Amino acid sequence: MASTPEEACFEAGIKFGALYHQFAGTPVSPESAPSLERAIEESIENQPYCERVSVTILDDRLDTSHGYTELTGEYMEVELVVAYEGAEVVASMAMEDGYPLMRLDSVESPA
Repeated sequence: MASTPEEACFEAGIKFGALYHQFAGTPVSPESAPSLERAIEESIENQPYCERVSVTILDDRLDTSHGYTELTGEYMEVELVVAYEGAEVVASMAMEDGYPLMRLDSVESPA
C-alpha cells in the first residue's frame, strides 16, 4: 500500500499527464498566451487535491512565422501544488536537455 506522500506524488503526476496531453497541440500566439495560461490553470485546478497551478507560456520563444504555433513543452513552465490527506507536493515542469521534464520539487509529509 502506498504512503500518503506517495499518493500525493501520484496525484501530481496525474495532473501533469492531464495538463500536457490535454493542451499540447493547442494553437497559441503571443496575443492568446495569457488566456490560454488561465484556461490551463483553471482546468487543472478542477481536479481533486489540486491546490494551485501556475502556467507561464514563454511567448517570446513562440515561432509565430505563420501567426501562431502549436503549444508544446518547450513553450511552457508550470508549477503545481497538490494537497492529499495532510501531505503537500510541489511539482514543476520546465525544459531540460531538450525535454519537458516534470519533477517533484518538494514533498511534505503530514504531521
